[in-house]
Amino acid sequence: MDIFRKTPMAQKKSYLQRRLGLAELIFLGVGSIVGTGIFTITGVGAAEYAGPAITISIIVAAICVTMSALFFAEFSSRLPHSGGVYRYLYTVFGEYPAWIAGWFMIIEFAGAISTAASGWGEYLKAFLRTFGISIPTALSGPFNPDKGTYIDIIPVILLLFVTALVVLGVQTVLRFNSVLVIFKLAVLLIFIALGLTAINTDNWSHFAPYGFGQIYGGKVGIMAGASLMFFAFLGFESISMAADETKEPEKKIPQGIFFSIGLTTLLYVLVTLVLTGTVHYTKLNTADVVPFVLRSIGFPLVGNFVSIVVILTLVTVCISMMFALSRVIYNISCDGLLPEQFQELTPKSKVPKKATIFVGLVTMFMSGFLQLEILALLVNIVTLAYLILLAFGILKLRKDYGEPKEGEFRTPWVPFLPIVSIVVCLSLMTQCKAITWYGFIISFVLGSLIYFGYGYRHSKLKAENKD
Repeated sequence: MDIFRKTPMAQKKSYLQRRLGLAELIFLGVGSIVGTGIFTITGVGAAEYAGPAITISIIVAAICVTMSALFFAEFSSRLPHSGGVYRYLYTVFGEYPAWIAGWFMIIEFAGAISTAASGWGEYLKAFLRTFGISIPTALSGPFNPDKGTYIDIIPVILLLFVTALVVLGVQTVLRFNSVLVIFKLAVLLIFIALGLTAINTDNWSHFAPYGFGQIYGGKVGIMAGASLMFFAFLGFESISMAADETKEPEKKIPQGIFFSIGLTTLLYVLVTLVLTGTVHYTKLNTADVVPFVLRSIGFPLVGNFVSIVVILTLVTVCISMMFALSRVIYNISCDGLLPEQFQELTPKSKVPKKATIFVGLVTMFMSGFLQLEILALLVNIVTLAYLILLAFGILKLRKDYGEPKEGEFRTPWVPFLPIVSIVVCLSLMTQCKAITWYGFIISFVLGSLIYFGYGYRHSKLKAENKD
């Protein structure tokens, strides 16, 4: 049983259209990253994990993400083909490790889409409550009969709209996405500007109330906060999924990744400093934390305005990640590891229609029935797992194929940097709760069963090797 058969280093033929430039990639990356993490998770992280030191947690998470981004950049420069980590590992490690990475990517993006949709729903419900409007209890939360909730209907409706939008075509959806990203960034700048006028340094007097935490196995503290805030950076890898639709992908993909991460890190640091500097960290555990702070410091109308804009612009996370996930499934399907129906493209715009619709249905279920925190933590741990595989992958890439050629991106300090990345990712994984690890183990077993039950037998590389 050859589960480590490899695809060649040469780029595969693509049937998608190359239309995207650097600007579209940056908007795609920022649209994926800046979402529920900054508008919701930052408040939870400050209140329950790290206090005002959540800013340090964000910097730790950003360092971890940036190291992985360097590996993405070299792979995407040397192998500029859509599919991200799945495609890269198929080349250096073989089919089964690539499938596991691809499976984790599917869980990551599906969970992130669902979480963003749930966060969007929480903002909308909080905004409606300010006008005395409430959603019926049975339709206002994930499945929990003890609380009288059976489905969170609002994110389901949102994802129905997003699915229809993504099916329309690449340029249409990314233009719409870019407009919303501009609005989202404008709102954050307004928040930062107003918040700076109301900073009370006494709120920072006990800067790290939960301490540093533990390098391995911590539950609270800066490191535990970093594990949670790692979620806030997820989405940068969506840029690599657009390689088949990008002009000069070997140059534009690395540039898009670094611009996106740099911009969002700066925003996250400024926003969390304002959050914890204006309102005591113990009061920040609220779903609509940015409007809540604005109302708390005397800007209720601006808070309501921000709620409206956030409600509109959180859609960008769902759009960007649904775009990326449908391409992951399309690529895996092209290799035979998922049903060939997911390869079907729309005649005119060349969008993987059935893959997109499938993603829409799965994420509607997840956002409608599953808890937000469980989704966020599961997304974190599977992402950290495949980033560890990516770090090992860059070591194998150098061993098997040598140094990058002139004009290709070169990750510095190999093998030191990949080893540090592995250690940091493992540290962040151990901060996760036991229930998250149970979910991770179940996910791994389920993914393996799918591969051995379907993927291995239908692999196109297996058929080619027989011929």
